[in-house]
Formats: sequence, C-alpha cells, structure tokens
Amino acid sequence: MKVYKFGGTSVKDASGVRNLKKVLQTIGYNDTVLVISAMGKMTNAFERLVAAHLLNDKEGIEEAIQYKEIEGFHLNMIKTLFDNGDHPIFEKVEDLFDDLNGFLFDNNSSDYDYVYDQIVSYAELLSTKICSAYLSENGIKNKWLDIRKCIKTDDHFRQANVDWKLTSRLLKRKIKSSALTITQGFIAGDNYGKTTTLGREGSDYSAAIIAYCLEAEDVTVFKDVAGVLNGDPREFKNTVLLHQISYKEAVELAFFGASVIHPKTLQPLQKKKIPLRVKSFVNPLEKGTLVVNGVDIEPKIPCFILKKDQILISISDKDFHFIMEDDISEIFDYLHQYSLKVNLIQNSAISFTVCVEDIFNNFNDLVKDLNDRYKVLYNKNLTLYTIRHFTDETIKKIEKGKKVFIKQLSRETAQIVVQN
Repeated sequence: MKVYKFGGTSVKDASGVRNLKKVLQTIGYNDTVLVISAMGKMTNAFERLVAAHLLNDKEGIEEAIQYKEIEGFHLNMIKTLFDNGDHPIFEKVEDLFDDLNGFLFDNNSSDYDYVYDQIVSYAELLSTKICSAYLSENGIKNKWLDIRKCIKTDDHFRQANVDWKLTSRLLKRKIKSSALTITQGFIAGDNYGKTTTLGREGSDYSAAIIAYCLEAEDVTVFKDVAGVLNGDPREFKNTVLLHQISYKEAVELAFFGASVIHPKTLQPLQKKKIPLRVKSFVNPLEKGTLVVNGVDIEPKIPCFILKKDQILISISDKDFHFIMEDDISEIFDYLHQYSLKVNLIQNSAISFTVCVEDIFNNFNDLVKDLNDRYKVLYNKNLTLYTIRHFTDETIKKIEKGKKVFIKQLSRETAQIVVQN
C-alpha cells in the first residue's frame, strides 16, 4: 500500500482538483490512501469564523460574513467542477453546511480550542467530499472515509495525542488495500465523538499515522515545490533541491521550522523504516527528495530556515540572585502552561533568555504571571534564522544590514535572532 498526501495549495481551485486527477492517472492509484488537506486558504477562513463565533457579537454579523465567504467558495468550486447541478455532491456539501450551521447555533462553549476543532475540521471534510466526487465522476473509483472514526486521540484539542493501538486496529478494519481510499488530514476524533485536530499543518502527520498503522510501502507528500529545498524559495534566492536526506536530518530541519515536512511526521515513519518522498504535484514524475536512513544530506550544503513573529524574552530575578535550575524549571512550567513554543534558549548567571512564538495568543498572560516574581524584558516582531551546516560566509550574509539580538552556534547549526 502507498500513501499520498496533497496539501491545500494543490487543490486551491478547480484547476488544482483537475490536476489531482491527472497526477493520479500518471503515477497510479491502486492500493493507495489519498490524504487531502483543506482547499487553498480555507483553514485560515475557518479560523476567522471561529474568532467571529466567539466574539461578543449578539447580532452575529461578523460570523455571518465569514460563513458566507466559506460557503460561497465551496459552492463556486462545485459549480465549476460539475456541469450537472443535480449531481449528488451539491446535496452532500449542503448537508455539511447544515451540520456546521447547527453547531454554530447550538454551541454554548467558550473554550477556544474545543470550538476551533469542531469548526475548522469542516474544511477538510468539504475538500475531500468534493475531490472524491470529482474523481468518481471522471473514472477514478474511490471510497471516501471519515478519518475521525479511525484516528483516535485524547481530548487535548488542537494538539491531540494519538491512541496508536486503537487507531491501528480501526484503520486496518476500515481500509481495504485493493481500493483507492480518500480521507482527511489534520483531523481526528476522541472516544466521545468529538472532533480533535493534530496541530496546525498536521496533514503530513496524518499520512504518517496511516502509513505506520498499515505498514505502507512509502509515503509521498506532494507540494508546490520540487522537493525539499535548502531554503524557502519565497524567502531565499537561488535555492537548491536536496536529493536525499536522512530521517535524522529531516527531524532536525523540521524541528527548527522547515515548512516542507511537519515536525511529527518523521517519527512513526522512522520506526518502521518507511521511506518518505517529497515531490511536485506539477511534475509528479520527477524524483523530488527521498527521506530514508543513510547519508545525512545530499548535496551537503547550508540549509536556511526562517521563522517570523518571534518574541525574545529575558527573565531575571528581581533581587539579582542567580538563575538556578529550580528557576529554569519553573519558567518552563509557565511556558508549557501557556503553550509558547520555545525555539532558542540562552542563559547567564542572572538571566534566562528564550525565543518563543505565541501560537495561541497567550503571551500577555505569561508575562503577567512571570512579573509576580521575575523582572521580564521582551522584544516582539523579531525573526529567527537557523542555518544547518553553516559557514562563516552564510552567517555574514544573514547578519548584513540587521540588528542582531542573539547569535548561537553549535557543531552543525547556527541560530541568529534579528530585527530587520
């Protein structure tokens, strides 16, 4: 069995869905599970709907605006893809919007993470329903699967943890190797029928979970780039394709923020030595990048990772006492409590400095708690550059014309926090 994953960019419009059909016809789709993300920027649109839903807006004006934007996008999509207005997909899409509207009307919870998972999950459900119907209409038989009934997790909404034994048993029961199965990325379900999600950009992880549980031959992630490059081409010039990287190197790149591979994706694949291929959905017959055991990186060149919207926090004792292990432990407890992702750490005798990103908008609450005991200084809107396999020349290139707050070097990795 093979697992293919197509991201939102690959199905961002009707031509993308048509190209999905061409890619499958080109590379084959027997014994395959196809994981598809939300279409285009729809995850962002659904996130705006969540924010509008939780606003203190008695008339629901903003919520209605966001709802109509999302509904209009998907209706226009199916009107473009299907000539016959009586096609069953119209009713299926309408049913999903009826379900979504029902949740918006009945929901009394103000728990952002819970509400987020229940609402944003519809982006994946709509995308896969539409793609499945279009492929069936054009000669590619497939079975649509609600992955929430197979990938089971705890109720840690927005960052759910997988129940691997139960998930494996359910996937083996539901997915038959002879057919093409189409399912969702990013979403899952707990044991009480509530939808959960696996973390932002978690569709790659979904593909890896399925591959691990079904002991797939390999996983192929289709992107809008030729494979894993040594830098994001939107941010860096003259990027180079990496032909092969090891699981270890891929984990390092993902950990530091390389956007091509989701950080959680590699671990289940490495455990069962399942190769990961990253290829272009524009040129699917090109080799792309292979992730396997073996050579760390080929060719061995500097790799650049950029993370924007970083916050640099320096924490010191109000009485200028040393920052000891118990202080650091307490600070990390706070960082964990408020779900701030730590990307760099540096400490001295009397201060402890971390570079973080505020994914869940909890930074102000963190500072309020820390200020009770510590002196807290911070700078916002910074950029973190990470260079794997750095050279002196590449460091100078990154620093040129920027204000450097912190520079930290290890054997293979340089990290530089700057203000442009």
